[in-house]
Amino acid sequence: FFFHQLKAVVSTQSTGDDIKKLAPNPEHIHLGIDFGDCFPFEPPFVRIIGPHMLGGYVMRGGAICMELLTRQGWSSAYSLESLILQISATLVKGKARISFNHKGTPYTFERAMCSFNALVESHQAKGWVTPPKEEG
Repeated sequence: FFFHQLKAVVSTQSTGDDIKKLAPNPEHIHLGIDFGDCFPFEPPFVRIIGPHMLGGYVMRGGAICMELLTRQGWSSAYSLESLILQISATLVKGKARISFNHKGTPYTFERAMCSFNALVESHQAKGWVTPPKEEG
């Protein structure tokens, strides 16, 4: 299991402004990256650990909705750096914001995995949609 603190990549966007408001707390988005036994031939399981996010393709439990994170979208050629860069871009494109007043259930591995499995099942049935160019 690997933890990553995402901060500088999104510092020029609204998400970056939100991260700065976290001070004096840690000024980052905390990612959990779980490398399974079949990595790099299968994608790692990536989730947001904190803070609680709104939008940005972040699902309940902290799962991230990205085809890249599925068996269908993954390539063993991806590096950890390119994976983190793509996650950063997805958060920015999805206009992720930090929920400063969140009082709900905290993100957990189990909730993230449940949300991720549901979104994969949904996309397997309906396909993945590429947003129009004007949406980023």
